[in-house]
Amino acid sequence: MHFLYNQSAYFIDFVFRIIALLVPHPRRKFLRFIRGQHGLIKNIKANECSKGDDRPTLWVHASSLGEYNVAKPIVRRLHESGQWRIVLTVFSPSGLDYLKRYRQHVDAVYPMPLDTPRNVRRFLDIVAPQQTVFIISEYWVNYLHELGKRQIPTYLISANITERAPFMHWYGGLWRRQLKTYTHFFVLNEASQKRLKGLGFDNVTITGDPLFDNARKVARTPYENVVIEHFVNGQDVFIAGSIHDKKDLELVTTLANRHQDTRFILVPHEISPESIMRIKKRLFCQALRYSDCTADTDFSKTQVLIIDFMGALAFIYRFARWAYVGGGFTPYMHSIIEATAYGLPVTYGPCVERKPTAQELAELGVGRIVENAEELDAWFSDLKHDPQRLDKISSTAKNYMHSNEGATDTIVQTISDYER
Repeated sequence: MHFLYNQSAYFIDFVFRIIALLVPHPRRKFLRFIRGQHGLIKNIKANECSKGDDRPTLWVHASSLGEYNVAKPIVRRLHESGQWRIVLTVFSPSGLDYLKRYRQHVDAVYPMPLDTPRNVRRFLDIVAPQQTVFIISEYWVNYLHELGKRQIPTYLISANITERAPFMHWYGGLWRRQLKTYTHFFVLNEASQKRLKGLGFDNVTITGDPLFDNARKVARTPYENVVIEHFVNGQDVFIAGSIHDKKDLELVTTLANRHQDTRFILVPHEISPESIMRIKKRLFCQALRYSDCTADTDFSKTQVLIIDFMGALAFIYRFARWAYVGGGFTPYMHSIIEATAYGLPVTYGPCVERKPTAQELAELGVGRIVENAEELDAWFSDLKHDPQRLDKISSTAKNYMHSNEGATDTIVQTISDYER
């Protein structure tokens, strides 16, 4: 099985090299990812050889900007201690671009090399991590295998172990063996702990999600944006964050078209011109791109503001009264916690198996799972003119956030106390 995995990885690596040579200036996200793999190990080596830093290295891998936000409070604390050099790897090209531009608390940011045995050995030889942190659901066979061989302490943070994980099935022996590499699992809930214990792992702690700590910190951090403030102008606003796919787009644009007396802020997951144009074509009202606006823009006839820059969604939620979070019609729902930190009622699609928070918020009445535009409209219409209910939801949401803080302290303490 390991042989077949490696042959597949090498084949993908070969195909990517060919594509990278044929497409020198890619625009599409997937092609940008492929291009980013071209000459990657060589670039990492050149950068690491010139680092001039003798601190031990902590390697953190997050698939995207959303996953990095989970790690962010942990990375911040460890970096501020001055004891660690932080190397971050990311898969998402858009997340990588943002984190390279705004790499607070991180000393180096790279794309993650593909999981071939050769790439893995060369990467670990160059970066030489003293400890490694993976976020949520990272089960890269060769990385885990080599980290285990080198006895490098490795942690899985904010893990939600579901029955869909590869190691939970009859064919998952290859992945189950690599789980032994993890020094400790920090999981979201008792169900995850129980599943890991069923596989023979006792090195499991239920900590909850560090994203609660990060979201609370962001919510308490002052943030000014004169364009958005001018657009809001004291009105109640509906925000749709991380609009991910056609289904998200259908739901939120239909809602905006039906409620033209309400202002909307739409934040697409992809901010390409094509993505913005798809949004505009579905709207009946005037919609402006953020980048086309200034503090003096006349918003009197504008119903929708489309945010076309990255990295500020967690701050922008503060301008809203209701929220929709995208990705809920795929396995990759985006962060509901960021909206909940402001006490917003929040709605999202039905794929919540990998998001315990979405299920818990629905049970509390703060969140609502919707299947279609009619259900979203009914939810919004019920809340739209009910300030007492909105206030109750806000109070429940903030209490929920407060009760889930503290994961960062536990994780940081464990990593710091490990004898290096």
